[in-house]
Amino acid sequence: MAVLWRSFSLYSPFHLSVPPKPIYSYSSPSSCTCSSSSSMEAPPQGYRRNVGICLINSSKKIFSASRLDIPSAWQMPQGGIDDNEDPKVAALRELKEETGVSSAEILAEVPYWLTYDFPPEGREKLKHQWGSDWKGQAQKWFLLKFTGKEEEINLLGDGSEKPEFGEWSWMTPEQIVEHAVDFKKPVYNKVLEVFTPYLH
Repeated sequence: MAVLWRSFSLYSPFHLSVPPKPIYSYSSPSSCTCSSSSSMEAPPQGYRRNVGICLINSSKKIFSASRLDIPSAWQMPQGGIDDNEDPKVAALRELKEETGVSSAEILAEVPYWLTYDFPPEGREKLKHQWGSDWKGQAQKWFLLKFTGKEEEINLLGDGSEKPEFGEWSWMTPEQIVEHAVDFKKPVYNKVLEVFTPYLH
């Protein structure tokens, strides 16, 4: 079965790329830490507070983008929660900062924190970048529906932060997991499991 998908570059918004090898099933999460805290309660100790955004279009496809620093790694938007910031507000802010998208509405959220650990080499790099030695990230995940036009998507973001992504595409849940870095796959599996009713 041939699967053709569009990929959009940071600099040339309408070019076709070779489609990734699709897979048609994804496994249940096996090593994701789930902490049953509400969105305003503290996440597990030693983890940086973070939000994740699962943005879907009218075809129930999910937004994913390739990292500029690791082009083979695709991910859903995510980012840190500021001090005293509500996670829902952080999700909308991060989405706009990273993708330029402001036309979106929140449909659902994962009702607990999900955590992943940084690989040792990544942890050391981020320790110098952030000035704090976090074990990993504790994430609150939100499902958002994109209500705008694709021309709104701009990987330069809203200009407030340095761009993080090089290309973007609408993907199936299976492709989202397939193209994620290994240490994020368990979290992605759990997120997609919780949001399954909205993805069909």
